[in-house]
Amino acid sequence: MSTGEGAVQRDEGEYGRAAKRLKTEETETEAEEREEGEEELEEGEDSDSGSLPGNGESATDNRARWSASQFGAGRRENGEDSHRISPSPVVHVRGLCEAVVEADLIDALERFGPICYVMMMPFKRQALVEFSAVESADLCVSCGAKEPVYIAGQQAYFNYSTSKRITRPTNADNPNSGNKVLLLSIQNPLYPITTDVLYTVCNPIGSVLRIVIFKRNGIQAMVEFESIQCAQKAKAALNGADIYAGCCTLKIEYARPTRLNVIKNDNESWDYTKPYLVRRDRGKGRQRQAILGEHPSSYSDNGYGPPCPLLPLPSNSRYKLTSVDVPDMVSYPLPQSSSSYSGHAPSSVAMVSGLHPSKMNCTRIFNLFCLYGNIEKVKFMKSVPGTALVEMGDEYAVDRAITHLNSIKVFGKRLNVCVSKQHAVIPSQVFELEDGSSSYKDFAMTRNNRFSSAGQASKNIIQPPSAVLHYYNVPPCISQDHLLRLCTEHDVPGFVKFKMFDAKPSSKTISGLLEFDSKTEAVEVLTVLNHYQIRIPNGSNPYTLKLCFSTSSHL
Repeated sequence: MSTGEGAVQRDEGEYGRAAKRLKTEETETEAEEREEGEEELEEGEDSDSGSLPGNGESATDNRARWSASQFGAGRRENGEDSHRISPSPVVHVRGLCEAVVEADLIDALERFGPICYVMMMPFKRQALVEFSAVESADLCVSCGAKEPVYIAGQQAYFNYSTSKRITRPTNADNPNSGNKVLLLSIQNPLYPITTDVLYTVCNPIGSVLRIVIFKRNGIQAMVEFESIQCAQKAKAALNGADIYAGCCTLKIEYARPTRLNVIKNDNESWDYTKPYLVRRDRGKGRQRQAILGEHPSSYSDNGYGPPCPLLPLPSNSRYKLTSVDVPDMVSYPLPQSSSSYSGHAPSSVAMVSGLHPSKMNCTRIFNLFCLYGNIEKVKFMKSVPGTALVEMGDEYAVDRAITHLNSIKVFGKRLNVCVSKQHAVIPSQVFELEDGSSSYKDFAMTRNNRFSSAGQASKNIIQPPSAVLHYYNVPPCISQDHLLRLCTEHDVPGFVKFKMFDAKPSSKTISGLLEFDSKTEAVEVLTVLNHYQIRIPNGSNPYTLKLCFSTSSHL
């Protein structure tokens, strides 16, 4: 490892420790997970229902509408909130449209009073809005109960939050703090995120000085702007927006560092004030040639090829620079595979080494890797024990698998996941593994692939491994004891906490969360039990147990 690479890793660690996520009270988190669970429940029904995945919109809106009406009725009849939630300066907003961004909430709700902070929950179509005074929040909630309040053209619903304040990693939302660095969390990153992509997204709104990308808790980045005002405009305009249609959703907060330290310019860090800050070749005095020139192309350049769908910026002039500086529409670059930046030719085949010789097989590799893309074929290499080739649907799936699975521990061995030089898996030299299964398996036609269509792929929330698993597509007769017994029978760790989501009366399956003592235990359970066939007495078809990593860090 070169000195420069070591320094970058130290800096990345510093930024990674600083990147803390927003937190709310447990009661509200549980409510949000319940809605997420019900939406994914519809997606997971496959054995008996035969229905197409639903989007959960009707259920969410009905609950929000019920909440609003009950709140209003409680105030009229009893003079107090029927939910007995005490007044709070933080308001919980539901029923938002998918395209809403932070600026839309500010535009619609600042008439009730000054707003301190906004926390977006884009996948749940919800948000938390903190007013500077509880009187402003009370006016917002009471007005929303009496008459429709529209945000971005769609009626929203309001109630008090159980939190008295939105917890943020720093007080940098205060203009007097001098913070001009934003922390971007990219949710559901179906495509690679590079400095080129983030520069193209952020720079039209405010001048970007530096960018650092790190991958400790999913994919996150810090973007340093020229001024606090630029950072404020970017946060308002982009918080909750999708970089690409239906994925790569931005969740933005203010970061702890007030300045970023960049020591080299590449697709994971860039200092735009020092365009020649590139890593030198070992033992040579000349600079390595940059593929895309000295700096990323601007939004108007054709270097990215045909533009992706356009994202309109908020119409309010407070969130825009002058008409000369910022266009009404921003054209984002087409997705590009990060492997093409690293010098490797794009490939849809991943090479996985460090596999346990007796506990890993083709099916268990599928169970783990299918969370990040379709799996076509898996083949163990006879000449290299503990190593397998995994052919995935495309090079983007390989990039996601590398991002989230490289260096994780499975059955006491650390995986090494990288791009293979091969472009397809050929079933040659098939042999028997230690557990008696075949060293080669074709998964192209399995129904357990989760990215077979654009609609199906958009419902997958790309998440790094965590200690909490989300289970779904389970028959209602299965209890907590059944699942614990299943873990014991397959010699995997049992969960320490269990939570079942409230199912709809018409639902044929249930879902919930399982918390384990560690991330490693959760990974092993998912590797073994994902897609386990659950048979019930007098049932015509088995239920396929489906597991994925939850967005919750704990229950």
